Amino acid sequence: MPGFQHVLEEFIRTFPFFMKPLLLTLELTLASIIVGTIIGLFFALLKLSSVPGGKYLADLYIAIIRGTPLIVQIFILYFGFYQIVDLGQFASATLALAIHSGAYIAEIFRGAIQSIDKGQMEAGLSLGMSKAQTMRRIILPQAFRHSVPPLGNQFILSLKESSLAAFIAMDELFAMARRLSAETFDELTYFIIVAIYYLIIVIAFTFIFNRVEKRFAKGD
Repeated sequence: MPGFQHVLEEFIRTFPFFMKPLLLTLELTLASIIVGTIIGLFFALLKLSSVPGGKYLADLYIAIIRGTPLIVQIFILYFGFYQIVDLGQFASATLALAIHSGAYIAEIFRGAIQSIDKGQMEAGLSLGMSKAQTMRRIILPQAFRHSVPPLGNQFILSLKESSLAAFIAMDELFAMARRLSAETFDELTYFIIVAIYYLIIVIAFTFIFNRVEKRFAKGD
């Protein structure tokens, strides 16, 4: 078991090596969060819409994605589609993370939208707005406020799941820890160090989402 002093010294020594992987991890996480939120909102609205077959299509997507491991989805996009189109490491990992998190975000948005009193829709229609306008101007802003806590949890999960991109040779945090541990045969030290990096980012994300949640709470 490495001592505290040894871990601290290695943390400081390897700091420059982890900077680029840290930025790549943040880019991967943020990109997948943005795309995943768009995907999730689309399928949430599809599931609640009156579009023929829309609910079944959304349910099928959610069931398949939630029922299969993320690492398998990453491999399918990266290796499975290589013969058709080479998406590259970053795009494959981002899309896989986005599609995966989108299935969970869809259920978050669906629950939040359904939690809004039906009278809100009726009020919007009575003012002459269409269903789409009422959804966009009245329902969705309220639903988004209700979604902030579970969305924050899902975004943090996406951050931690981004470590799976190491298995398609992306040079992110976990991959760097594996490389350094292979060079020095000091595996535990570098896995502790990478755990510290993830912990710092998670604490920062949690702080930001707590502030956003409190701000929305004041608005209510």
